[in-house]
Amino acid sequence: MNDQQLLRYSRQIMLPQIDIAGQQKLLAAKVLIVGAGGLGSPAAMYLAAAGIGHICIYDDDQVDLSNLQRQIAHHTVDIGLDKAISTLNTLKNINPEIKVQAHKVRLQGEQLLQEVSHADVVLDCSDNFTTRFAVNRACVMNETALVSGAAIRFEGQVSVFTPGLNDSPCYNCLYQNEGEELQNCAHNGVVAPITGIIGSIQALEAMKLIMAIGDNLTGRLLLLDGLNMEWQTMRLKRNPACPTCGSNH
Repeated sequence: MNDQQLLRYSRQIMLPQIDIAGQQKLLAAKVLIVGAGGLGSPAAMYLAAAGIGHICIYDDDQVDLSNLQRQIAHHTVDIGLDKAISTLNTLKNINPEIKVQAHKVRLQGEQLLQEVSHADVVLDCSDNFTTRFAVNRACVMNETALVSGAAIRFEGQVSVFTPGLNDSPCYNCLYQNEGEELQNCAHNGVVAPITGIIGSIQALEAMKLIMAIGDNLTGRLLLLDGLNMEWQTMRLKRNPACPTCGSNH
C-alpha cells in the first residue's frame, strides 16, 4: 500500500483484527453484487469506501423517482440512467482507486456462472426468487460464499451461505418453493433505513469473509423487526434432500 492508501484506510488498519494484512486482503478481493437497489446501494458504497479492490455490479433497471427514497447510490440527476452506471459513478466518487465494473443487464445463465467463479464473495441484493435461486445455485456449484439480504415494510433479514464449508446450508435449504414469487417493495412498501441496515450488514459480512475474521452468519438467519426494534436469530441446518446442495446433487 502507498501512503495515500494507508491514510485512507487508517481507521480500519488500526483495528487489530484487520491491520495491514487484512486491508491488503480487501484490496486484493473481488466482490460480485447482484442488484443495485435498496440493498445493493449501501452495500456497494461501504465496500468501496472500505477498499474492496474490485467490485462488479449487475442490474438491468433504470433509476426512477420512487427509487430515491432508499436507493442511496442514485441521485435526482440520475433519473432515467441505468442503475449499474449510476452506482459506478457514485462508487468512483467515493473511492477512485478501486476497480468498478458495471453491467446494465440481468445476470443469468452462463454469464452468472462465470462471474460467480471469479468472485471471492457474492452479495445477493436482488428482489425476486428467480434471481435468488439462480445466484444460490451458481454459488453452490462454484463453492463461492454468498451473503443474502432482503428487506420489506419494516422487516429485514440477512444470512451467509458458505458452500463446501462448515456443513453450510444454502438458500434453497431455507426457501423450498421456487414457484412462489418474493414480495417486493413496489407492491408492499419499505421504510428507507431498513434497506440501509441490511445492506450494511451484507457489506460487513463480506469483509469478514474476505479477511477470515470473527464469526459470520453461516447457519444463522438474522431477522430484524424495525418497527419494534427487535432482532431474532434462527438457526439453519443443511437439508440433506435439498435439490440444490443435497447429497444427491
